[in-house]
Amino acid sequence: MLLEFDEQDGLIRDRSLLDPNYVVEEDRIVGRDEQLQEVTKMLRVALGDNRPPNLFLYGPSGTGKSLITKAVCKNISHICDSRDIKFGTVEVNCQDLDTLGVAVYELAQQAADEAGVDVEVPKHGVATKEKWDELYRIINENFDSVVFVLDELDMLVGRRDKQDPAFSRLLYQLSRAGASDDLTAYISVVAISNDTKMMEGVGSRALSSFTPEDVHFDDYDANQLQSILRRRQDAFHDGVVKEEVIPLAAAFAAQTHGDARKAIDLMRVAGELAEREGDPEIREKHVRMAQDKVEKNRVLEVVRGISTQKKLCLYATASVAAQTDGGTARSTTGYKVYQYLTESIDADQYHQETYVNKMKELTTYSLVDFERRSHGPSSGMFLEFQFGERPETILETLREDSRIEMVSTDEVKSVVKAQVRNEA
Repeated sequence: MLLEFDEQDGLIRDRSLLDPNYVVEEDRIVGRDEQLQEVTKMLRVALGDNRPPNLFLYGPSGTGKSLITKAVCKNISHICDSRDIKFGTVEVNCQDLDTLGVAVYELAQQAADEAGVDVEVPKHGVATKEKWDELYRIINENFDSVVFVLDELDMLVGRRDKQDPAFSRLLYQLSRAGASDDLTAYISVVAISNDTKMMEGVGSRALSSFTPEDVHFDDYDANQLQSILRRRQDAFHDGVVKEEVIPLAAAFAAQTHGDARKAIDLMRVAGELAEREGDPEIREKHVRMAQDKVEKNRVLEVVRGISTQKKLCLYATASVAAQTDGGTARSTTGYKVYQYLTESIDADQYHQETYVNKMKELTTYSLVDFERRSHGPSSGMFLEFQFGERPETILETLREDSRIEMVSTDEVKSVVKAQVRNEA
């Protein structure tokens, strides 16, 4: 939406500071001194015209992995310019890349953009080897040293009939090329993942050639999130952010795994909502409105792209969580509600093990998490799912699917209540 008044009369002075992907100066990076020092120490080798080590950065979403990598590479690039070293950063987000060939072409395209040249092979209709050769050509002709930043690498699975996932084959090829004559430039690969177990899926050949240095990123706490937001408060004009705004935005973000991206998004949306209302200040009510909007938008973005079966699994589990005191759902109870849903709309019904696996897959979107629980020594194990967002928001969003909308919400609530009573 366009603002209803001129930009000069608005509340936001510098919108770039409210973009979670904007690379800020090091003094704005909070709570990551140790990680910043580690990444700097290892990548600074490029300043001496040498090959930096490969890195594996892992931890929850929004904890500074990409931000720190970009900030360090930006600083290295400035210094390399002054030393006449041709340094480049080639970054791709693997979330939307479905095959190895597409990923290699995207790397070639990003390398070409960084060098200011053109890619000379088409995106489709040629073998992946030709794309690799083109990537090597661009790197060799234009750079002395390159850092490949592979963000959300675990999402690059590729074709299921291959022995190793596409991310494993990509790591193998890049790290092997760096040790062979394919690349004359020094290269380093920085693999970034929210999945702490990603390296378990890397094949033995790739593992032996990649051999990264690990850097762990843990959740931000509410105090660190407040510090992050205060260092970006100058995105707004002086005096427009009320005192309660930053603590509340930080508290909301701390509830969802300490995600700094969410905290920054909340501040941006709160500011935009206040502007549209013509309010001279950003208040608590704007943060609460922003929380509802950001939460729903994020859930909507995720659930639009998942299969009907995953939607049914998620809807059943969220229905249980919405009616329990702790906002959690046992897998055993969720499955019974899932059975009711599939019968109601005459959909295929999975076995309980498959239902559990579908729910586990949804943890990669940070919608749910789980812990193993037991009723007691004499009974079996079950999973207890916790939601990163309000279950009610997930239910409301899922009901935009016409098949789920067919099911009566009152009947689902009755089924859940009956099953929850059986748990006790």
